[in-house]
Amino acid sequence: MRSFITDYLEHLRAECGASPHTITAYKNDLTDFARNLASRGTQTVNHIGSDDIITWLGEMKDQELASTTIARRLVAVKMFCRFLVNEGYISADPSANLASPTLWRRIPDVLSVAEVSSLLSLEWPGAIGLRNRTILEMLYATGARASELVTLKAADVSLDSGYVRCFGKGSKERMLPIAGRIHSLLREYMEASRPELARRRSNPQLFLSYHGRPMRREDIWRVVTTAASRAGIRKKIHPHTLRHSFATHLLEGGADLRAVQQMLGHADIATTQIYTHVDRSRLAEVHKKFHPRG
Repeated sequence: MRSFITDYLEHLRAECGASPHTITAYKNDLTDFARNLASRGTQTVNHIGSDDIITWLGEMKDQELASTTIARRLVAVKMFCRFLVNEGYISADPSANLASPTLWRRIPDVLSVAEVSSLLSLEWPGAIGLRNRTILEMLYATGARASELVTLKAADVSLDSGYVRCFGKGSKERMLPIAGRIHSLLREYMEASRPELARRRSNPQLFLSYHGRPMRREDIWRVVTTAASRAGIRKKIHPHTLRHSFATHLLEGGADLRAVQQMLGHADIATTQIYTHVDRSRLAEVHKKFHPRG
């Protein structure tokens, strides 16, 4: 259980840009949940049931913990379970049928089309610059996670067929379509910049550091935050923001929800449906702003 919690906390830090305070709070909540499970003989994530979560919540209520604390801990467990399903560690979410507090389904932050354009139009010099432009374009053009980007191999890219073979955690494979600008950038990066960065090393990863080593998720996060600062974007963004923006802009443009689900690699379409809430929120803002009685 501990390794799964560590993996999830790393996901929050490297891909979602969660603050140290948030990560510590989630670690404490999930550690308490795991300790409670172990006390009743549940040792692995595959054996977690909805009854386990309900019993844990009941024990906290008996301890007269504040309702806000119980709600926060339920959020932590629900998000952890959703992560386990999305990554293929478990097949069904044991928390799916539990009533969620209103703070659970937070609408993800997204960039406007204009903000994305300013981010992707930045000039970056040299081989590292071309790599950074390709990374930013790849995040937005495919909706790939930072963790997936750093595990991509050069052999996974098929410029002729226009697809990149992507493997998420749990060895889930999906094909990411590449066309237009990202196709051109990938070709240029792979033919010019990557050989220069490789420096005769034999690393198979697609994206390499200045010293020719595989990039880490932290490196991808740094590229995104640096680009946002240079582009004058004041929102706090991270690699997942571009993934959120990718999905939101597709749906706003009329894309089918199932198609977006497949491109994102979501096991459950309910996860993808959060982006329909983003779209409805945007429509409400437009109505309020422009309708004479909005």
